[in-house]
This record gives sequence, structure tokens and C-alpha cells, in this order.
Amino acid sequence: MTQTRKTGGTRPRVEGERESEILDAALHLLAEVGYDRMTMDAVASQAKASKATLYRRWTDKPSLVVDAILRSKEALQTPDPDTGNLRDDLVQMSCSHGGLTDQRSAQVMAGVITALHHDPDFAEEFRTRVLGPKIETTRAVFERARDRGEITADLDLDLLAPALAGIVLHRSFVLGLPADEKTVAQVVDQIILPAATRHSPTPRTPEEGTA
Repeated sequence: MTQTRKTGGTRPRVEGERESEILDAALHLLAEVGYDRMTMDAVASQAKASKATLYRRWTDKPSLVVDAILRSKEALQTPDPDTGNLRDDLVQMSCSHGGLTDQRSAQVMAGVITALHHDPDFAEEFRTRVLGPKIETTRAVFERARDRGEITADLDLDLLAPALAGIVLHRSFVLGLPADEKTVAQVVDQIILPAATRHSPTPRTPEEGTA
């Protein structure tokens, strides 16, 4: 009986453990050298795979990096605590694995900061697939607090919800100050909660602003 050799057809998919190894390699390089210096060749070498193997699954570096951030075992997850009060929700969310005090997460974020400014394709994928869900989760924490009557109903949540992360990341990346649980608690207690529990000021008219 003669066996027929198959030719052509669909190339094998990259999945399962092999996919995880590649994603972990990408995340390791991202944290080590940053997005700008990271290459598909370097990921292939780190994962002991061929570059052709990578391109069977990912068409470009932005899609690979975002998948690595979202899906690898060290991905930047977004904790969604529901402790019953806003303060504890914010502290737990920020100080859990994948939160603002997570050093590995901070390394990954540091690795992509510059790319967000000069790589439009990566910036779009990152903001849509990584930041989008994190922003929605943070907003949901504030919405639950508003529903409980903890914070004023007229707050601009689009402005306030990202403020904690913005303050902590600025201190860490720009000022070189530690991002630890004590810092998070101080920002929550001294800035976020006072802002969230006071009524929004009545907007001034141009004439009042210059008086």
C-alpha cells in the first residue's frame, strides 16, 4: 500500500505550551530592553523558535507584544475587588498582582512608554486591548461607590478614575520615588477620597475667572 505524502495545506498553528513560551519570552524582553529595542528575531531566539514560527501566529511586533501583556502567565491583570467601600477597593486593586505596586508590571509599563508616543499601530492596540479594560474596571469601582452613596453623584469619573494611577506612575517613572502600598494609601486618603466626596464646584464664567 502506497502512502500519499501531503503537500501544501495549512501550516500548523502555534498554540498551547509553545505559544505560552513565546509570549513569556516576549514579555521578558519587553521588561529587559523595552519595546523599541525588542525585535521578532530576539523573541525567537529567547523562545528557541524560528522567526517563521512567530509569523505563523503574529503578523507584527505590536500584536505579539499586546498578546504577551494580556495572555502570558505574568500578564498585567486587572484586579476587581468589591470590599464594600471605595478606599479598600482602590488600595486592593492597586496593590495586588498586576497592580500599581507590582514591580514586574511596572517594568513592562516602562518598556512601552516611549512606543505609545511614536508607534501608532502599537499605541492603538495597547490602548484598546490593555488600557481599555483596566480603565473600565477602575471606573466600575467608582460607579459602585457612587451607587452606595459614598461619593458625590456629579463627579466626572472620566477625569477622576485614572487619577490614582496617573499620580503613582508619575512619581515612579518621572520622579523615581517608590510605588508601594504606603504611597498608594496616602494618595487615596489625601487626594482621591477628598476629591471624590466633595461637590464639584460650579463652573465659572469667563468674567468670573478674570475678576
